[in-house]
Amino acid sequence: MVIAREHKAAFLSAKWQNDDSGREEMTLAVSWSGMLNAEEGECVSSVICIPLASQKRSSTGRPDWTCIVVGFSSGYVRFYTENGVLLLAQLLNEDPVLRLKCRTYEIPRHPGVTEQHEELSILYPTALVTIDGFSLFQSLRACRNQVARAAAAGSDVVQPPPLAYKKWGLQDMDTIIDHSSVGIMTLNVFDQMKNASILGGFHASVKGSPPAMSQYITVGGGPFTGFYYAVEGSSQPLLSHVALAVASKLTSALFSAASGWLGWKNKNEEEPAQKQKPKVEPATPLPVRFGLPDSRRHGESICLSPCNTMAGVTDDFGRVTLLDVARGIAIRMWKGYRDAQLGWVQVSEARGEREIATSPSMPRRHAQFLVIYAPRRGILEVWGTQHGPRVGAFTVGKHCRLLYSGYRLMGVNSVTSQGWHYNTQQVCLFDPSTGALRSVTIPFHLALSDKKSERAKDMHLLKRLTLACKLNKSILLEIKHPAVKKQALESLLANKNAPVSCLTNITQALLASLKEQDPEAVDDTLLQLCSSQLKLLQLYSDVQLLHSPDTSPSETEPLSLAGIEEDLARIGPILRRYTELNSRPCVTFAQDPGGPLPVRAFLSQLVCEGGELRVIRGPDTDWTHLGSFLFWGCLSGQSPLEKVCETLQQSGISPQQLLSLLLTVWLNREKEILKRADAIRNLHTLLNTLSSMKGAVEESWDVQCISPWWQQVRSACVQSESAGAALLAALVAHRAFQGDWECVSLELEQWVVCLRQLEDVLALQTLLSLPPPQGSPGGAVQRCSVKSLLESGRGGVADSVAKLIFRQDVPPEMLKDIVQQREEEQHTEEPVEHCSGRDVTERMLLSVLSSELLACVCQRFPHSLAIDVLWAHCCWEYVVQWNKDPEASTFSTFVIWSVEYLKMISSSHIQLGISSMMWNTFIVKRFSAAAFLMEKVGKAPKDRLCRRDVGMGDAAMTSFLGSCVQLLQTLMEADSGVEEAYVPELCVEEVWGSAEGPASIAELALQQKAVHYPLVQHHCLLASLLHAAMSFSLRLKPLSLFDSKGKNAFFRELTSIQLLPSGDMDPNLVAIRQEFLMLVLTGWVKAEDTGSAKVSRDMDWPAVCMELASLLQVNADILRRHLVWELYNQGLDLRAEEVMLEVEDKDVLGSQLLVLTGQRLAFSLLHSQTQTKATMELLARLPPTLCTWLKAMDPSELRCPSVPLKQSSRLVSKVIEMLPENHAQYSLALHLLETVDSLQENE
Repeated sequence: MVIAREHKAAFLSAKWQNDDSGREEMTLAVSWSGMLNAEEGECVSSVICIPLASQKRSSTGRPDWTCIVVGFSSGYVRFYTENGVLLLAQLLNEDPVLRLKCRTYEIPRHPGVTEQHEELSILYPTALVTIDGFSLFQSLRACRNQVARAAAAGSDVVQPPPLAYKKWGLQDMDTIIDHSSVGIMTLNVFDQMKNASILGGFHASVKGSPPAMSQYITVGGGPFTGFYYAVEGSSQPLLSHVALAVASKLTSALFSAASGWLGWKNKNEEEPAQKQKPKVEPATPLPVRFGLPDSRRHGESICLSPCNTMAGVTDDFGRVTLLDVARGIAIRMWKGYRDAQLGWVQVSEARGEREIATSPSMPRRHAQFLVIYAPRRGILEVWGTQHGPRVGAFTVGKHCRLLYSGYRLMGVNSVTSQGWHYNTQQVCLFDPSTGALRSVTIPFHLALSDKKSERAKDMHLLKRLTLACKLNKSILLEIKHPAVKKQALESLLANKNAPVSCLTNITQALLASLKEQDPEAVDDTLLQLCSSQLKLLQLYSDVQLLHSPDTSPSETEPLSLAGIEEDLARIGPILRRYTELNSRPCVTFAQDPGGPLPVRAFLSQLVCEGGELRVIRGPDTDWTHLGSFLFWGCLSGQSPLEKVCETLQQSGISPQQLLSLLLTVWLNREKEILKRADAIRNLHTLLNTLSSMKGAVEESWDVQCISPWWQQVRSACVQSESAGAALLAALVAHRAFQGDWECVSLELEQWVVCLRQLEDVLALQTLLSLPPPQGSPGGAVQRCSVKSLLESGRGGVADSVAKLIFRQDVPPEMLKDIVQQREEEQHTEEPVEHCSGRDVTERMLLSVLSSELLACVCQRFPHSLAIDVLWAHCCWEYVVQWNKDPEASTFSTFVIWSVEYLKMISSSHIQLGISSMMWNTFIVKRFSAAAFLMEKVGKAPKDRLCRRDVGMGDAAMTSFLGSCVQLLQTLMEADSGVEEAYVPELCVEEVWGSAEGPASIAELALQQKAVHYPLVQHHCLLASLLHAAMSFSLRLKPLSLFDSKGKNAFFRELTSIQLLPSGDMDPNLVAIRQEFLMLVLTGWVKAEDTGSAKVSRDMDWPAVCMELASLLQVNADILRRHLVWELYNQGLDLRAEEVMLEVEDKDVLGSQLLVLTGQRLAFSLLHSQTQTKATMELLARLPPTLCTWLKAMDPSELRCPSVPLKQSSRLVSKVIEMLPENHAQYSLALHLLETVDSLQENE
């Protein structure tokens, strides 16, 4: 929809939104708004929206996009997209545009009807321009594609096809206000001869074939209505090259018509092109053929009917005139409709079954209705044409707008329109006061003018019946046609507000009237429908009466449930905990069935076939609602069980379907079941009663085979995710089976397995129902059933527990303590006191997870939850969750915890397989990306680059690389211990041995191939280098530290044998490696003193560097001397003395430390701001060589120059101990010791 005024406009597009009640409704939202005028002083004079058909084969009739055509007072016609992007601009005449109208393709209803072509007509005060629809469609598509390409990449201009149009100069009318283009018409022979005689006289010649003409009708003044005929071929079409308009920062919009295509130009060339108007082609004169002369009457608008046979015309006298287009005469006139707005609605007749069977090839009839909106009276009327009565009138507002397009999709032909379904509304009324848009829908039977038409009368009675507030059976009995009567009965039965008593009376009356008629004249389908629905209504009434509060349940003798009581005592603790955890309030919706079952829903789910009732299985909610209607009163103890079962048995519903409904109610209303103590006893009674029904247990059933009846119970229980209700139902059914049947070994075995499985699932589901603590990843509670666990394979239980551990956000150390405590309690049979050092939250979590829940589950699944299996699944769960979003801050620790769980696995075989799977599935891709990124930038990359290439920030990437180092080290340790360890045997519990599904993580781990240890060590070396560079923000091209063999071996399969570096390495590479390791040690010393948070405190970087030195062929003693020097340089003398003990070359270290001592002493004597007189005197007494040497020292190289003199004295003493007496600097060291001692004395 487009709303425009003067130079402003707003484009509105359809959009689905939810209203206040939650239902979806279509609204019109503004997609674009702004100014449309491109020239000064021009304003919008006419607007239409043309939907364009899609060219895709899969299209079913919906428009691809909509073009907005706007006419301006300057004569320009501009074409826009839905988003306000200008596509074309045409100046076809310099007068203001009066009206824009469109005609699209319509499928001919009768053979011989001329196929109309698509066109856009533009009316000017003295001219009419018609643009060929095919040419316009191709040009619009080409311009839209060009706009899209230019907006995306600024591609070159592609010239679209030219527009083909005709321009007629309308003559012999004083003023023209509106027009209609009827299309191409062909005269019959008589009209051809008549026109030739009138125009050419008695001797006029008549052509052999009548010419095809385009008919145009105009309204205005002098004459009131004019009819124009343009003979095809009398005027050649003009070709107007379109000017593409693309809104861009680099280009401006250029408008041109017949002057040719204008491409991209620079700014200097655009200005004269914009000022100069395009050339306007002259119009071809077209005289008026005839008209309706009325000198005082002036037409205001004309509206053509959909089949182009009639047209409605409004005038300034407040009349609405109906024209016969073919004959050119007025056939009807309405009075009293000043400022009226017109529209047409064409309706097709619905074909009945009998009509299709008798005459399938007959075309359907169509009816046309004229819609008149009188704004001054505030009324909307619908009239039948040509001489039909008024069939509808509606009171509406006085400021509404009647919207009628008169066309559908452009770009459609007889081939592409096959199989399409048009979704456009013919007439709509827009109310600006409320913003509502209402469509006008008219049934076909209103066009039937015969008062004796029985079908029209029946449809009218059906309408009365539907709209009646009080249902009256007399209206239904008056209907004559069986098909309509059946439709009326079905409509009544589907009414949600109709009471069951009223429906019963109506159905009985209709059935009685049918029985009174001649049996041969009665429709069998209608008779069968009445009898079946009456039976269903009677059943509904009986059941509803039994469940009513007035009916008190009959007294029943207490049943002996000793066996069930024993079972309840055994499962009581875990069942109570399960009830507590699952009784939390949950969200409910208004659509959820909570009230009594409506009779409409009851009738829709049951059918009567051959005198027996059959329940139709629908959605689970409907099935549960039906079951609740039948059995909930019995389960809750509010209804007599025997009478309800007797009523249901007499209805003919099979016992199997009744059993299915009963179990569905029991399993789906678990929360209410667990709160009622008598529900178990009532279920036992119902099962016994249903089992005794005829057809429940087949008479031919072999007692040595499995009973289908009890197998149905077991199947429902094992498929249900309501663990508590399923176990209770199985226990009750098991006791009912033992009480009624002799002990059958095969059947008893099935029950034993089923009960054990349900008890296991109850314990597991109770554990899984634990609520996650605040701040944890959380997530929905995982539901499980026996069936889902069997289908999840042998690792289903461990996988579920691992997901719970992840939701609970349990650290690996804490979970390890919990498991160890449970094992100690089992061995010592005494509870172990919890650690008092934990915080409150940790103690709460510890008490929950170390309670009977985890112990019960582990005890029931000793093999499925073996320690190594549980650790393997936890490891895998955490790395899977980390891989979903490595960048998230809450997820960054998941990979660390995953590696921690990996280290806790005791089996080397499982540990090796899990490590290999983690590396290949999640780690290697991001690890290689990090290595290549660092190789590219030559240093530790910034946060933005890390997120772009690796998918995580720089801090997360540092942690990730540290985890890679630990993962590869764990992999090497596991590979070393594989040969000595035995392969573990993975087992499952006996009752779960039939599990089928994907292999567990532990099973997959045992299937992994052995790795190549040197290749793993090679990758671990690279990971350590990357981790060090990221931790200390160092410059490094990691791959450059390796030769060609080492580079080629990276990121290969760890199971493959690669050619690795061997022998002595290039000295240049060794020097680069040594320099990098020295930078790592320097960075570690700085971080130790400053306490940098980026560096992990868990890493012993000096030990790591020494280990790397052995692998990189770097002299470790050089690194130790450098570390000692850096520690002294940082002022960490005590830690330096510890490392000094491991240095082998003491002479070199002594010389290095002597220089550092001189720098410290030079700072104290020469550069200190607090020099005293004693210090100056001491400096004067120093030997000249020592004084000169001290002055040559640069204390600025020291990171911590102000060190206590006691530490410097101790350092000089250490240097004297390391230097031999024959060393060249030994005497200098002695002088330094004397100087330091003197300074200490002066203090």
